[in-house]
Amino acid sequence: MSKTMRLTALSGAVALTVAALGAPVAAQEPIKLGFVTHVLGNPFIQQIVDGAEAAAADLGIELQVTGPEDGSAESQLALIQGLADSGVQGIATSVPGATLAEPLNAIIDSGIPIVQFNLLDTGVKAPYVGERSTNSGRMLGMAVIEKMGGAEAAEGKVAVGNCFPGFPVLENRQAGVLEALATAPGITVVGPSDVKATTTDNYAAWEAILTANPDIKAMIGLCAFDVNSLGQLQAANPDIPFISAGYDLTAENLTQLKEGNAYISLGQTPFMQGYLPIRMLHDVITGAVDVDLSAGGFVDAGTEIVTADSVTEPYGLPALSFDELLAISADPAGARAYYQPLIDGVISNWASALEPIENEAQ
Repeated sequence: MSKTMRLTALSGAVALTVAALGAPVAAQEPIKLGFVTHVLGNPFIQQIVDGAEAAAADLGIELQVTGPEDGSAESQLALIQGLADSGVQGIATSVPGATLAEPLNAIIDSGIPIVQFNLLDTGVKAPYVGERSTNSGRMLGMAVIEKMGGAEAAEGKVAVGNCFPGFPVLENRQAGVLEALATAPGITVVGPSDVKATTTDNYAAWEAILTANPDIKAMIGLCAFDVNSLGQLQAANPDIPFISAGYDLTAENLTQLKEGNAYISLGQTPFMQGYLPIRMLHDVITGAVDVDLSAGGFVDAGTEIVTADSVTEPYGLPALSFDELLAISADPAGARAYYQPLIDGVISNWASALEPIENEAQ
């Protein structure tokens, strides 16, 4: 066979092979997702964002993170709708009110799945990742009662403050706290009061409560601002000792615990609230999991219980010292490494962990 004939035969063989296998497959473009918070700049919210960005890095996702700086629900909705119009394939968002339900459901009906985190509305056709809110409030209230000597011995005024009255998750926390305090006959509840949702206004609101009630025995906040504000308030008023209790494990809050200015803060596993919604959207969009997200549901992020003397983590996570927790609270890479067992466990198996949405309020 001549050289020309051999080349012709080889070309034919290559052509037949290409015809049999089809055209070369182009590299698959990354999934594009949106991640929207109800407020940017808050240290606790940033911990949630860190979890979402860790998931995006692990899964090769193009993630757009956004949110209003002023906590405006209208601004947040506009950002969500802008992401939907831009062609994202899914959106994870907090939902700070029922006014968002109808427009979010319109986005879902258009074929863009949504997962809620941190704040929810049960009217949205989307699952929710967050704490078991009412029980969380019970736990916090009971911790304060125990610090006051137990239900039979506890007596005096206990102030309760809510920075976002009307938000379902916070209302549930409040209900749980009040339910727990009601078990101690000697406790008189002050409030619940609106303690505002900016750092400056939050401190001023708590200061006003202390000024009006200099005999206060404990103050319980329901938001991420409160422990830091209450700790600063205690440091400024050492002659009026009171028990400070609240939520979230920001570096600022943990510092107040460490310095002895505040007693307890409950975490709601912000890493999971950020990571899991991205994993859920990824798994459904890629077909790795056959779940209809529009059917809703609830995955418990778990409650972390922290004082200066002890750290209790959910889901059998490795034991942490207070100083280790303080370190990872401001270290996204450290948090990513610590939560690997959570990623390998309930996050990877999230479809089997889905509960009815009603369980969130238990």
